[in-house]
Amino acid sequence: MSADAPPPLSPMGVDTPDVTVGPGQLAATAAACLAVAPHALGGAHVRAGSQGALAEWLRAVQGLLEQGAPFRRVPAGVTDDRLLGGLDLTATLASGRVVAERGVLADADGGLVIVPMAERASAALVSRLSQALDTSEVQVARDGVAATFDARVGVIAIDESMEDEAPVSAALTDRLAFGVVIPSRWSAAQAMLPDAEDVALARTRFARVTVAPPQVEVLVGAALAFGVPTLRAPVLAVRTARALAALDGRDAVSDDDVMVAAKLVLAPRATRMPTAEPPSDAQEPPPPAPDEETDAGEENQAQHEKPLEDLVVESMKAALPADLLAALLARASRVHGTAGQSGVSQSSALRGRQVGSRHGEPRGGKRLHVLETLRAAAPWQRLRGGTAGEAGGRVKIRREDFRIRRFIEKTGTTVVFAVDASGSLALNRLAEAKGAIELLLAESYARRDEVALIAFRGTTAELLLPPTRALARAKRALQGLPGGGGTPLAHALDAARETAEIARRSGNMAMVVLLTDARANIARDGTPGRPKAAADALAAAAALRASGINSLFVDTSPRGEPFAREVALTMGARYLALPNADARTVSGAVQAMRGAGA
Repeated sequence: MSADAPPPLSPMGVDTPDVTVGPGQLAATAAACLAVAPHALGGAHVRAGSQGALAEWLRAVQGLLEQGAPFRRVPAGVTDDRLLGGLDLTATLASGRVVAERGVLADADGGLVIVPMAERASAALVSRLSQALDTSEVQVARDGVAATFDARVGVIAIDESMEDEAPVSAALTDRLAFGVVIPSRWSAAQAMLPDAEDVALARTRFARVTVAPPQVEVLVGAALAFGVPTLRAPVLAVRTARALAALDGRDAVSDDDVMVAAKLVLAPRATRMPTAEPPSDAQEPPPPAPDEETDAGEENQAQHEKPLEDLVVESMKAALPADLLAALLARASRVHGTAGQSGVSQSSALRGRQVGSRHGEPRGGKRLHVLETLRAAAPWQRLRGGTAGEAGGRVKIRREDFRIRRFIEKTGTTVVFAVDASGSLALNRLAEAKGAIELLLAESYARRDEVALIAFRGTTAELLLPPTRALARAKRALQGLPGGGGTPLAHALDAARETAEIARRSGNMAMVVLLTDARANIARDGTPGRPKAAADALAAAAALRASGINSLFVDTSPRGEPFAREVALTMGARYLALPNADARTVSGAVQAMRGAGA
């Protein structure tokens, strides 16, 4: 090996801080650490370049786990009784007593559970997994069963989302140590994996590995410098450093372990680059001229003489892709301002996606859940004299056993536009509203969204367009609308609130978008005068806020009116000063508010 060649990489880390570690080696290191302490490290959030590479990585992790350790897959749409456990209906009917059944999480105690398409996991599934990671157990209290099962598991959340889709829930990834990107050709990285025997020895050594307080402070400081938004990350980084030391056969964490742990745990969570320290006023002496005979060994020693804090920051910077921060910002914009929201979910007894059952009688179109009814009746058969365990026996069912199906259905969104049609700018405002409504309606067919239009001028506010999805009808309502006259702002707010409340009672999520310069001069009783009109407008704005309806205030005045901000604050509305608003800008603001509200 020549003097200029870099030193070889160790299987679990880097021997010198200036060596760049690729994603393949990081994925191999994460697999080994995860096999050492699955539950202590929480698991991994995994993205793969190909299904073949993902399958190879999962097989590698499974091969390094403790012999006999469970490796379970959570099926899509898993129910609570399958995930957590519940009543074993067959055994209960056969024995006449309550028999509890273990779920997937309890069966995976001491091992790992795989969650495919984790970006589509329901909030309920994320909550159950998070609770198991936090408490190391699952509790079952349903259908006459009251049991607690150990669930010391790690979770591998497989992220298969596209660039324009929402990522895996932060509540889950916050509890997983690693963010792993598996390259398409990961086979070459498998040579970096340790032997199963070495991992087994590391598993016994992990509990007694110590970490120095200054090393903990370095990891906490690195998390702060890179804007890591969670307190769990430094804790997981410390545990990862202990796992790395255990894999290397040591009882104490080294500085190299700290650097690799920062790359594995903190770098994927970075949201900003660390700010540079201001230069000192005192000029430092120029560095001495390099000796032509200086070899690479002296340069490496100089690197090691740097403070550990600087080495960790440099190591994390090297692990970050050049476009990482831009991608994070773009992804956050897609998540919080997406146009693909389809409203909120609400319970229904008649239609939608089935999500379980509840106590009730099958009347008024409600459907009996036969299996859950049997589950409710099974524990009581011995007391009721049932013969369910015998050949041809019968199950005795009473009214209190009836269970009806529960459904969840998606609701639409009703956006109520209240447009100021008074004054000299009326035609421009109506043109903006018309364009925004057309843009929203063009995307509404897949989301069951509706749009309503209220125009206010003179002494009244008029509902020109009741909630509708018909684009042609909206265009007709906007054509030929005259402008001019006073500004009855209080009437407009009252009309918008009433229309939104009607839409909300029908099951939709309602929003109000108000386009005005807020120069109210017509009171609620129709009399002119700015003081009374302003007081009435603030009272109407307070009533809108009390109703709990999301709202957006678009200030169309040339320079922004102070009273407009006051009205927006009283409404509890998002304020948007757009003196030169166009249709696409207004539509984008509404879409962002819809995404945040849903």
